[in-house]
Amino acid sequence: MSASAASTVSKVSQPRTVAVVDYGMGNLRSVSQAVLAAAQDQGVRVVITSEPDEVYAAERIVLPGQGAMRDCMRELADSGLKEAVLDAAARKPLMGVCVGMQMLLDHSEEQDTPGLGLIPGRVKRFRLDGQRQPDGSRYKVPQMGWNRVHQTRAHPVWGEVPDGSWFYFVHSFYAETSDPRDSAGDSEYGPRFTCAVARDNIFATQFHPEKSAASGLALYRNFLHWTP
Repeated sequence: MSASAASTVSKVSQPRTVAVVDYGMGNLRSVSQAVLAAAQDQGVRVVITSEPDEVYAAERIVLPGQGAMRDCMRELADSGLKEAVLDAAARKPLMGVCVGMQMLLDHSEEQDTPGLGLIPGRVKRFRLDGQRQPDGSRYKVPQMGWNRVHQTRAHPVWGEVPDGSWFYFVHSFYAETSDPRDSAGDSEYGPRFTCAVARDNIFATQFHPEKSAASGLALYRNFLHWTP
């Protein structure tokens, strides 16, 4: 979409709409159901969309991601949604989830894949071969399960979610931001690693809020009311 067309769409934006971006690679059912649950009685309309115009028009955006980052980046571009997502990232609240967070960084070690370059940093693979957890079991990659998340900086999307709350992870890669101030939360699986990033109007998590019970719903609810 041209800049003039995007400007035209923005003039008829829906001020209380959140768009969950459907580019073929997100865990859309669970993400959309969680966002719908968070939006209940909040006066917020939720749309799951593969249409760039709806992304341009929405007040805020959720960018999920699942699978290999190279596939996610390719599908985002091929779907025609990349420019709409970049436009959103420049001017309205955007929340990335799982690979949707990794895509925001400069580059991933996974298949040597460039990202969107919205948050300086790299995505790195866990290297835990031969290492053991405190209980004596070997670390497994991907990590699948619940982990405590430590809030490394205050942020409105954390809201009143207690520091050290448990969230659900499924991942083999993690973010390493160039600027520590872009890290909003970390966790531990072998090494300590960044699991939430935030910069300006962007907030994103490696863990899955939609699979994280009440704490995850609280994050989505806080995002729906966040005014950067």
